[in-house]
Amino acid sequence: MKPSFGCIVIGAGHAGVEAALAPARMGVPTLMINYMFSTIGQMSCNPAIGGVGKGQLVREVDILGGEMGLAADRTALQFRQLNGSKGPAVRSSRVQSDRARYRAYMQGVVRHQANLTFYEGEAAEILVEGGKVTGVRCVDGIAFFAPTVIVTAGTFLNGRMHLGPKITPGGRLDEKPAQALAKNLEDLGFVIRNFKTGTPPRLDARTIDHSCLKAQHSDDQIIPFSFRTAKIPCEQELLPCWLTHTTEATHQIIRDNFHLSPMYSGQIDATGVRYCPSIEDKLKKFADKQAHTVFLEPDGIDTHIVYPNGISTGLPEDVQEAFVRTIPGLENVEFIRYGYSIEHGVIYAEELKHTLESKRITGLFFAGQVNGTTGYEEAAVQGIVAGINAALAVRAETPFILRRDEAYAGVLIDDLITKGTNEPYRMFTSRVEYRLLIREDNTDERLAQYGHKFGLMTDVEFAGIERKYAHVRKLKQRLGDIVVSNKDINPVLEALGSSPVTERAVLYDILKRPHVMYGDLARFDSELLEAPSDVAARVEYDVKYEGFIVHQHKEVERFRHLENIHIPSELDYAAISAISYEVREKLKRFKPVTLGQANRISGVTPAAISVLMIYLRKYFAERRTNA
Repeated sequence: MKPSFGCIVIGAGHAGVEAALAPARMGVPTLMINYMFSTIGQMSCNPAIGGVGKGQLVREVDILGGEMGLAADRTALQFRQLNGSKGPAVRSSRVQSDRARYRAYMQGVVRHQANLTFYEGEAAEILVEGGKVTGVRCVDGIAFFAPTVIVTAGTFLNGRMHLGPKITPGGRLDEKPAQALAKNLEDLGFVIRNFKTGTPPRLDARTIDHSCLKAQHSDDQIIPFSFRTAKIPCEQELLPCWLTHTTEATHQIIRDNFHLSPMYSGQIDATGVRYCPSIEDKLKKFADKQAHTVFLEPDGIDTHIVYPNGISTGLPEDVQEAFVRTIPGLENVEFIRYGYSIEHGVIYAEELKHTLESKRITGLFFAGQVNGTTGYEEAAVQGIVAGINAALAVRAETPFILRRDEAYAGVLIDDLITKGTNEPYRMFTSRVEYRLLIREDNTDERLAQYGHKFGLMTDVEFAGIERKYAHVRKLKQRLGDIVVSNKDINPVLEALGSSPVTERAVLYDILKRPHVMYGDLARFDSELLEAPSDVAARVEYDVKYEGFIVHQHKEVERFRHLENIHIPSELDYAAISAISYEVREKLKRFKPVTLGQANRISGVTPAAISVLMIYLRKYFAERRTNA
């Protein structure tokens, strides 16, 4: 008998885990293929989840029914909210995780997940018949069959590791590359290009002098990633990170050895990560900077390994030892492992639909670093979107597509497939034009409907979120109903440095003032006073930013009509002579499915969009007439 499934996932990193769990939880029999079970959920680089722009992605994975947020909460060593002094639109969560416990947690989830089977092997060939996926054949000759396949190859496609002049085939230390799969993808018509990433050395904490370092502790107020995490247990041990910095001596050693760096010796012909550069890149691009911060991050509770975040490098072993020991606190440090650079293959994400399905082959999906992204969080959110869409494809249901105005995931995927990327793509809040509307704190309001609809959120969980936002609406109404005298409110305003009022005032209007917080007004009403902190925070945000939010909603509506104008796949752009040749070629290459997507393609002018809109009106009118 032919072993068959509804979905096959190749790879078991952050994208692969979410890509496999989603369809399995949606009732679709799923197979995960990976070299080893023991590397499922491996944190290949830094032992942390979240960060600026990334914390939002983790929350989105969580509310859609994914596992990353829960795993981060259960294995966290430290919780921090970044940009906490700024507005909610740019605040992002980050946790320092125990690397071994995170991996063990994910392996336990995979092991016990119903409808999910694991096969320890190497995928070598994606089976295709008549332009449709039929399955996967492994290197050992065993074939598995399914109508959908998700490729989450991470850094393994033609992976090569560089340590000075030494080149070792592999996608991760002691793990071989996926060369057969890379060759198969090329045979199927995909163009594989190379991107570069890297990792720093690992150090022995017992040989670090902490007396001269600055400790960075966990936030006092812990905000979990997952809405399913009620509270972090008191017994969960939290550890500090430690801050140090490079010195001029560090920089001189690196400058003297630039010729030995794989990126600058000509050994690597690939594009590196702009926003997470190696220490060599930092010195080249920021030559005038006298010091760079180094975060010494613990790898876990039961280990002495330290991850020195900020000094990723591919320099030779002796050079690494020399420059690291010029950093304060690391003068006598012992190395557990050396850093190295990784060169790996990626496809052109413009080849994909918004569902992350290939335009070339029906049923073939791609997620994670293979699409040109960098980071665990970017990979995970692609994984769950691809997994949900694979399950929907198996069930012949409407695809799941997130818009730019409803999710960071929508921005990430739209950027990849509409604009493409010439360097490893990293998510930032600055990439999100509607970030007032899509924040960490309202992820549940934005996306819970999808998690519930797909069966990835229980009825009880969904009802709890609905109650929360019903409470928010009720309290906003309450604020609008409460009128206080100037005699009662002015002492509060004066104490806050806000100007007094001359007559009675509505609490809703008072809360709009910049110096007035929800807690300052809650004393006037018991119902306001008893509100949970997350509900109170949401009420305050909605009231204070009401004008900006209304304006941004109007912007969304102004452009949404373009998203509703569909472009037929068979449209002949060559026939639209009023559009320049260059723009026609771009439209032909990207094959946008809506006018909104066409509008976001780099180089497609507003004038071209106007011409295309007029052409489409005539096109559809003629089709209706002929029908």
